[in-house]
Amino acid sequence: MIANTPNQRHSLDELSALVGLSKRTIRYYIGLGLVARPEGETKGSFYTAEHLQQLAQVKTLTESGVSLERISALLAQAGQPPAERRLTPGQLTVKSHIYLSNGIELVVDGTAAGLSPEEIRAVANAALQKISELKDKK
Repeated sequence: MIANTPNQRHSLDELSALVGLSKRTIRYYIGLGLVARPEGETKGSFYTAEHLQQLAQVKTLTESGVSLERISALLAQAGQPPAERRLTPGQLTVKSHIYLSNGIELVVDGTAAGLSPEEIRAVANAALQKISELKDKK
């Protein structure tokens, strides 16, 4: 086990050893927004005590049988929104672009919005329904 101090920086390997989670699981939690993205860029990125705390909290809740969706909701209720994405110039983000009609496209960053694929589909379907209603009035 690696000793941790508040200002210490950790690699993904060290973080994995400290919290007892695989690197893949840590990346997955980051992708879901349950844990903050690493500091720094690409090979120079690192993790801090904040990341350790977030991972420990998520791990404790999942081991207690709480779903990841519920964990996200609990963090939001506790005044701790899922780890905010700190975008930096040049950083890649993934967004869904859903064509609704000529000149109308829905663009969703599901992670930042905290929406599941099913919820995004529901939003798109509601928008399609509204567009259809508006076109029928013409």
